[in-house]
Amino acid sequence: MKRRSLLAGAGALAAAPLIDVPAASAAEPAKHGKGVITGAQALADSGWRALAGQKVGVISNPTGILEDLNHIVDTMHTSGQVNVTAVFGPEHGFRGSAQAGGSEGDHVDPRTGIMVYDAYGANADKLASLYTKSGVETVVFDIQDVGSRFYTYIWTMYEAMLAAVRTGAKFVVLDRPNPVGGYARGPMLKPGYTSGVGKEEIIQQHGMTVGELARLFNAEYLPLDANGARLKELQVIQLKGWKREQLFGETGLTWVMPSPNMPTPDTALLYAGTCLFEATNMSEGRGTTRPFELIGAPYVDYRWAQALQAKNIPGVDFREAYFTPFISKNANVLCGGVQVQITDPGKVEAIVAATHMIVEAKKLYPEFAWRAENPPGRWIDLLTGSDRFRTMLTAGASAEEIVAAWKSETDAWTARRAKYLLYKGAHR
Repeated sequence: MKRRSLLAGAGALAAAPLIDVPAASAAEPAKHGKGVITGAQALADSGWRALAGQKVGVISNPTGILEDLNHIVDTMHTSGQVNVTAVFGPEHGFRGSAQAGGSEGDHVDPRTGIMVYDAYGANADKLASLYTKSGVETVVFDIQDVGSRFYTYIWTMYEAMLAAVRTGAKFVVLDRPNPVGGYARGPMLKPGYTSGVGKEEIIQQHGMTVGELARLFNAEYLPLDANGARLKELQVIQLKGWKREQLFGETGLTWVMPSPNMPTPDTALLYAGTCLFEATNMSEGRGTTRPFELIGAPYVDYRWAQALQAKNIPGVDFREAYFTPFISKNANVLCGGVQVQITDPGKVEAIVAATHMIVEAKKLYPEFAWRAENPPGRWIDLLTGSDRFRTMLTAGASAEEIVAAWKSETDAWTARRAKYLLYKGAHR
């Protein structure tokens, strides 16, 4: 697919029919608490009206729940009001039984009898063939994202949207909160560094909901069909009661693990930064009860926590910690390191904190290295979106210098995304 200009704007957005349905207007009167109402709940309250008379394919995982904790697919099926012809499972699978980098494969769901297709790593061509095979006319996306460019669910959505363009299917996003809030942080993905953890040019912590990202993808990245349109129809069933500055713990919603190593909202708050340790020979805490909070390696001692604590990084403290991961890097080996303790969730800037952590680890420990791969350091380049982070670190740049290098990119992204935002609050 030939890349189009990143400057595609309001005109491009208008080229495809787009419907944003506020939860208040989509829902019939229903009993709710004072918290946020998800797009899924709004659609259920309406009796699934937007899907009436259509053959529906659902892309979801265990996070696709309603207020009663039942999954939307199970509720759609038992209601008799939605004709679900297929389900598509992302990384970790529809029911969430697979570990990182895994999926559940194609199978018949034993609870509903609905065919579940493996969508993890599936490109638009494969998904389009599955839409055609299963007779899907409308694709519904309902997954809780965590707000980071390299969390793969948004790219499953992207490929699913491309497939919908090719088959003429409608696309419906049931919106959920960005659990780390609506602030944009970090560096931009540069041309030449696209991969399965970043297929288009967005920044590391995008600060958008999946519904807002779908609007951006539709306007700026999806190809035009023969009639000059993109999606036949993009419909976003909006949240009710969410403001951009709200973190997940302030929504009143139930946290369901989006993946096995995302156990709490605190994990999500740190993930946009501490996931960078995947690119090193240090454990990022996979195989512990606190992944992405416990970080360390066999060669790390008390000095790392001491150096980091002296920096007074806003929102976090660093506690000296020792742990033994049971999977992934350093499995079954005692590691020294830190537990990142969140002291003020509203002040956490995970990418800044992780940059300081990596800089200090490199200073203190000659054993610090990028994980074994060819070429060395390729994974940190893909995660940060270019080779700048790696080359600046190698050259001895300070954490402050590395962070300052992407400020203009964050500012440009914040301005560029503004026309796609659906919710009020602080937009910086």
